[in-house]
Amino acid sequence: MSVIRVTKIFKFEMAHALWNYDGLCKNIHGHSYILEVTVKGEPIIDKSNPKLGMVLDFGDLKKIIETHIISITDHAVFLSKDAPHEKLASIREMFDRCEIVDFQPTCENLVVYFAEKIIKFLPKNLTLNSLCLHETPTSYAEWYACDN
Repeated sequence: MSVIRVTKIFKFEMAHALWNYDGLCKNIHGHSYILEVTVKGEPIIDKSNPKLGMVLDFGDLKKIIETHIISITDHAVFLSKDAPHEKLASIREMFDRCEIVDFQPTCENLVVYFAEKIIKFLPKNLTLNSLCLHETPTSYAEWYACDN
């Protein structure tokens, strides 16, 4: 059987600030992110399976990503735990959705964070092949399983 890659695209709005950065991105600002999620596997060949011919039902992939990525990131602000904690308390009070993460929330680090989360929830017969996270229409970071 052939190995097939299937991709689903997701959109979300998220803000972040880059702690100790030497430019404007040190300030809280937002992006309209686009996340492309590609999984690979063999299409189901069991004729009694309602998912016959599918690698993964796009609806099932949508549930995984919306539950474990979009529900956390959409309209949230992501900040590094290394930012001054006395100021973080007031920021958390200002925002309903504030995620303090163990890394600088760059596009590069976010795509790794997403990959690590997604891998945990994929069916065992599938592999996360790649992620592409567009921070702007002209800037993106990519993660490939073959590189990691």
